[in-house]
Amino acid sequence: MTRSGNEAIDQAAARAEQTGGRNLPTVGDLPLPVDTANLREGPDLHPGLLALLPMVGVWEGEGEGHDPISGEDYPFGQQIIISHDGGNYLCWQSRSWVLDEDGAYVRPDLRESGFWRIGEDDTVELLLTHAEGSIELYYGRPLNQTSWNLTTDVNIRTETGSHTGAAKRLYGLVPDGDLAYVEERIDADGELTPRLSAKLTRVIG
Repeated sequence: MTRSGNEAIDQAAARAEQTGGRNLPTVGDLPLPVDTANLREGPDLHPGLLALLPMVGVWEGEGEGHDPISGEDYPFGQQIIISHDGGNYLCWQSRSWVLDEDGAYVRPDLRESGFWRIGEDDTVELLLTHAEGSIELYYGRPLNQTSWNLTTDVNIRTETGSHTGAAKRLYGLVPDGDLAYVEERIDADGELTPRLSAKLTRVIG
């Protein structure tokens, strides 16, 4: 059954009643608006970010990665924090960790942080810094009210950073309200291949 974006947002809001009382912890006492991952608390979301509103929150879950060096697939856990402070951007933090076949923690995996922005023409900008030693700039557009498609425009790595090819990412809220995504990345042979995919449940917001 096909549902409109408004219906998906309404149903996600109903499910969020269980997580709506939670928010990010506050550290220190700065003379600034606090970062919030809960739209019910803290500063109002900047009106320029309404097309990204459904993403705000803390999301946790599991996914499958493809190691471009070994060529093997592996399971991972992930937490993504998407917050704001009233400014015209969203703060993005993502951490993942490798899991074994039984779902137990093995070791840290990927870590990235950055900012989402959106222009007056609905062009989405995603600037990411990776702990592996690279910086990426993505551009894209909302596909509808609950999904966003992005492609890298610039990829810079440090002298000691891991080599990574250009990438595409698709994010979206699925019918059960979870946040799902797929990342495809250019491999050493110049082919666009699956790198990461996950389905994450809102735990805050």
